[in-house]
Amino acid sequence: MAILPILTTPDPRLKMVSEPVEAVTDETRKLMDDMLETMYDAPGIGLAAIQVGIAKNIIVMDISEAGAPAAPRYFVNPEILESVEEKKPYEEGCLSVPEYFNVIDRPEKVKITYLDYNGERVTEWAEGLYAVCIQHEMDHLKGILFIDYLSRMKRDQALRKVRKVNKMNASA
Repeated sequence: MAILPILTTPDPRLKMVSEPVEAVTDETRKLMDDMLETMYDAPGIGLAAIQVGIAKNIIVMDISEAGAPAAPRYFVNPEILESVEEKKPYEEGCLSVPEYFNVIDRPEKVKITYLDYNGERVTEWAEGLYAVCIQHEMDHLKGILFIDYLSRMKRDQALRKVRKVNKMNASA
């Protein structure tokens, strides 16, 4: 496995729309394994392939509690089939927008379908943190960052912070 470089905003590749995956192959699984290792190393709870520069509809996630055993999840070609009208505010962050957090309102429950690590079709309801995280990561597949939901002022604030973090990391 390998740790991949994570793109940060304003990298234009983060605005690309990802392509469907034809089939879950050994190559797809290797990418998911590398993405998972990258996500854990960052550390984060979700990562879309476009965040490592690969425009494929692939997401990895692990929302297990701190100290609990790892519970990795893999999503290939995920789709939201339906969502409830009730929205819930949740403070979100993003590995591609380092050290910036803000509250986003999202549907608190969504029905999703996707192919798992073995290429099996799964359809299930996601709620709570799982619903927030899957919607956040699926936005990446459409070229949307969570800061795109913010006012222009807050989005500019986020971009200034990312530039500062990137400058500090470059000089370290």
